[in-house]
Amino acid sequence: MSSVKPIGVFDSGYGGLTVFRSIFQQLPDYDYVYLGDTARAPYGNRSFQSIHQYTWECVQWLFDKGCPLVILACNTASAKALRTIQQRDLKGQDPSKRVLGVIRPTAEVIGNYTKTKEIGVLGTKGTVQSESYLIEIGHFFPEVKVYQQACPLWVPLVENGEHDKPGADYFIKKYLDQILAQSPNIDTLLLACTHYPLLMEKIRAYLPAHVRAIPQGDIVANSLVHYLYRHTEMEKSLTKGGTQQFFTTTDDTADFDHYAQLFFGEPVKSGYAEVSC
Repeated sequence: MSSVKPIGVFDSGYGGLTVFRSIFQQLPDYDYVYLGDTARAPYGNRSFQSIHQYTWECVQWLFDKGCPLVILACNTASAKALRTIQQRDLKGQDPSKRVLGVIRPTAEVIGNYTKTKEIGVLGTKGTVQSESYLIEIGHFFPEVKVYQQACPLWVPLVENGEHDKPGADYFIKKYLDQILAQSPNIDTLLLACTHYPLLMEKIRAYLPAHVRAIPQGDIVANSLVHYLYRHTEMEKSLTKGGTQQFFTTTDDTADFDHYAQLFFGEPVKSGYAEVSC
């Protein structure tokens, strides 16, 4: 067993790299392993059972790589798998292991961004149907009204390299119009999918001046900084070599590396991960 104890970062594909980028920028000294389950992506339209199974398999793979802490940098996995993993699957594991998601840390602060107390949540079908953001934001900001809109074509646009092409404009405007039509008082839009920051330029182009679009990367990174400050036993167990390893569940690692660079912002060299129960 390797003596390296990295932070594991998981996503169904590439989107989690936008979160990983923010985490690494704020916590550059730690070691990291990123796993993208691109062979089975996208997760957004899959069943609860499939999402849980795939996520738990990937979490166990990261545990086997020495990660005592795994971040689910995927809204769909956080919405549909995290609770079961935390409350059931981790039993019988090393009690020091932890799995965290992106929904709760986002819900803890998103209410601070709105002046009108009305927020729109843009996400995958799976995230929206789970109503996780409605529930979690309600816990922390009961006075805030939350509206939701599924954007099922945004992830395919990004993962097929069409996010910055003219053809993407129609579908970006379509979903923005639908969420804003739910209330004229929405002044904050949460991008509740880690793919969506790559659409930010076009999103801003179709938003009224008084509406802000908020990505999650820095929010999740800030939350992890505070988590490690509060949980000193976990912080001390992590190794600090400043290393990054990238893995994908598809055997075409060159294809993964090509698209991963768009999300991570710098060249990526990945290895193949064989993930199973």
